[in-house]
Amino acid sequence: MLNVPTQSFPAPSSQQRVAPAGQSGRNKVALKPGHSLMDWIRFAKSGRDLTGLRGRLIEVTEEELKKHNTRGDCWTCIRGMVYNVTPYMDYHPGGEEELMKAAGIDGTDLFDQVHRWVNYESMLKECLVGRMAIKASASVKALPLKKDRNSNLNGLSPPPPPTGSSSLFVSLQPSALPPPAKDSRPRYDWFQTDTTVNLVVYTKQKIPSSGSTTVDLIGDVLRMEVLLGKMSYMLHLQLAEVVEESVAVQTAFGSGKIQVSMCKKAKVKWTSLGQPLKFHNTFLYKKDRALYYRECVLMSKTEVNHNTHLFQLQLPRGTIMHVPVGKHVYLKALIQDSEVVKPYTPVEQTVVPVSHNPRQSSDLFLMIKVYPDGLFTQHLNSLHIGDHVFVSGPEGPFTLKRIRHVTHLYLLAAGTGFTPMARLIPFALQELSSMRKTKLLFFNRQEKDILWRSELDELAAKDERFEVEHVLSEPCETWAGQKGRVQQSILQEVLMRPEGSRCYLCVCGPAAFTELTRGLVKDLGFSEEEIHTFQG
Repeated sequence: MLNVPTQSFPAPSSQQRVAPAGQSGRNKVALKPGHSLMDWIRFAKSGRDLTGLRGRLIEVTEEELKKHNTRGDCWTCIRGMVYNVTPYMDYHPGGEEELMKAAGIDGTDLFDQVHRWVNYESMLKECLVGRMAIKASASVKALPLKKDRNSNLNGLSPPPPPTGSSSLFVSLQPSALPPPAKDSRPRYDWFQTDTTVNLVVYTKQKIPSSGSTTVDLIGDVLRMEVLLGKMSYMLHLQLAEVVEESVAVQTAFGSGKIQVSMCKKAKVKWTSLGQPLKFHNTFLYKKDRALYYRECVLMSKTEVNHNTHLFQLQLPRGTIMHVPVGKHVYLKALIQDSEVVKPYTPVEQTVVPVSHNPRQSSDLFLMIKVYPDGLFTQHLNSLHIGDHVFVSGPEGPFTLKRIRHVTHLYLLAAGTGFTPMARLIPFALQELSSMRKTKLLFFNRQEKDILWRSELDELAAKDERFEVEHVLSEPCETWAGQKGRVQQSILQEVLMRPEGSRCYLCVCGPAAFTELTRGLVKDLGFSEEEIHTFQG
């Protein structure tokens, strides 16, 4: 019998991430009426045979896959599973041309370039044809490990055990083998007192001042992830004894030492830290790490304007997570028996910096526009206080290193593309000693669409280094500001390069806006290294 995996969401490398910096993201096409995501979900659950195989699952050879390469008969392979995407053609937001690029071939790489954060298993499960047939030689070459009689990996010896006094055996899957040299791997150790147990990670490098460590403690299971540039180091353990629900994290940023402290429920001496779980003590590229969701509680929903709200989400008590400036998270929800995921960039409660009053709350604040026909945003808007939402850890390629020595920061935003700028602005003004000017050029349709307008005006009045200029495409007769859409003449007036300046430019908005703006600023002389486009 064909062994078909369960339809989990997201898959370890599923489409849940935005495109890397420098890519413009996919362009959506105008779909026919009745072909929205909700319409596809209804169609897929109608009971129709979407595979053409009357419910059978088959093993597909490479030769067989190649035969199904036309608009009327289109199969593609994603991560070893073959789907008949013919019925999905008219529902695909990127248009049939994008799907046809993967017709009759393994489309995993094409898929990952743009759609990595989408749950294809859930969306296409009714289109599943079967699994690709694996050639015998391929599986033999996948694990070049030596035989060892002490191994529990079917006669294959594992990598060396982790250093540290825990010295627990760890079974690594092939995909979890560390890409860098061995001496660059972080290591961990642990120690205990009468009342606490403490886990210490030595990253062997300087680490960012915030957002590098995420800890989730659920019952007796501890999951800790440390982001080190493009790499992810994870510890995942079933603890030896019971601990309190809360957890504390201390970080020595210069030396790269991170200590996680937990309180024992009973004053007993632990003989070990615990038993390793899947992907314990692994060092992977972040892009290869599966998304992990924790269940958060909706604490409040505040109106920002006529169609946008500020959602406050409370993290679980055993979770320590800070989303760095410029990073985003994914929200996941079950809607009509299908899991739907969308990216959102956290903001603070206000864009106006509060001096000498560090943020006390670890809650997440998300500014979300509710669309009349938006499947996911309508679901969020229907939630009541106390309802739950699943939230991923921090994601995204942006790093603050790019603006550490910048003198002039230009932020070009359209609509809710303002959200990543909402935290960049106060960070630049408060944390960057080199910053001489931060300017936001904010594009909207009408005055009522402008987000946090009074807060932005207040900040501009308080700090002469900050300027905001609004551009409306559908202004009223009394509007005295800039009018129109993004164009070179408007950008040319704003994007100045004073002598001796170091400039950087961030762009965020709908895909068409982002792509057009990126081209315009490059025409004005900005290099690839001076531009970052947030995708979403």
